[in-house]
Amino acid sequence: MIRLDRDQARRIAVRAQLLDRRHTGSVAEVVEELTLLQVDPTAAVAPSVDLVLWSRLGDGYAHSDLTFALETERSLAELSSYVRAMDDIGLLLAVGPRELHPRVHEWLAANQAFRADVLALLGAEGARTAAEVPDTCEVPWASSGWNDAKNVNRLLELLTLLGDVAVAGRRGKLRVYDLADRVYPGDLDVPAYDRARALLDRRELAALGIARTGPGEEASVEGCAGTWRVDPDALAALDDAFTGRCAFLSPFDRLVYDRDRALELFDFAYVLEMYKPAASRRWGYFALPILYRDRLVGKLDAKADRKAGVLRVHALHEDLPWDPELGDAVDAELTALGDWLGMGVVRSHARDRP
Repeated sequence: MIRLDRDQARRIAVRAQLLDRRHTGSVAEVVEELTLLQVDPTAAVAPSVDLVLWSRLGDGYAHSDLTFALETERSLAELSSYVRAMDDIGLLLAVGPRELHPRVHEWLAANQAFRADVLALLGAEGARTAAEVPDTCEVPWASSGWNDAKNVNRLLELLTLLGDVAVAGRRGKLRVYDLADRVYPGDLDVPAYDRARALLDRRELAALGIARTGPGEEASVEGCAGTWRVDPDALAALDDAFTGRCAFLSPFDRLVYDRDRALELFDFAYVLEMYKPAASRRWGYFALPILYRDRLVGKLDAKADRKAGVLRVHALHEDLPWDPELGDAVDAELTALGDWLGMGVVRSHARDRP
């Protein structure tokens, strides 16, 4: 079994997520490497998709670049609340129907006429938001409460997973749906399930570098119980020079989205506190994890005050003592974040030191 120390494991993870340096590729190339961007409407500082892309591409990135890739160039597509490379859509459509819960298939079977109505409407009248699609369901969708009485939304989401419908773009924050053959390329390859699942598993491990499961090389990590799987290409690059940099991450960034992995590899504890009462929050409503080189070193609690045109920094939480070089790097990244947002940075805090 391959044995890695913590530094090696962290550097594999950081490099796999394109966070070792600023990159100069296109938005589509970055998404291809990361495999996905999670779409979330929260924009305390900026939407998550934009934070992830800015943290890799820097000031050259603008949201219009993502819109162009999704709606004009069609090099990317939105599927099931994630932005994906168009080249991966066939793989996802190959595994999607097979991995749906049986209850979903039962609901679809009970609503065949509803499904036919929606497809006929889109076919005849073109792209629509969910609000523009009549609800003709025969058996309403039942859930724990979140999706009750949202039959149209639920059906459209499922039809995207089945490959009948696709997200053609957005109208403001609302998804616009159309027939899939008007959005996806005509030569879209949908392979057999087993091949698609294997290819997706390899792509995911390559994007993470190191994970608990996957098709890679078996490894142990110093100080961590159990075994890990490591991408072979990441192992081959293990001895390459690594300098790293400072970056602010979305809470949905793939470097930190697995909280257990972040704790094991980086000693980084994090909870997204937007759903907690304000008085119960330790780090802030939408605190951004702070990466410095190969360590997660703290959290940034900030909010974009768009009316005033400023980025308000409420707190900088240090998970470990920051030396002057680290502090200067965080300050420089704050200035860069404000510049990218077109906002001045207003600080109303003292550092929260460990």
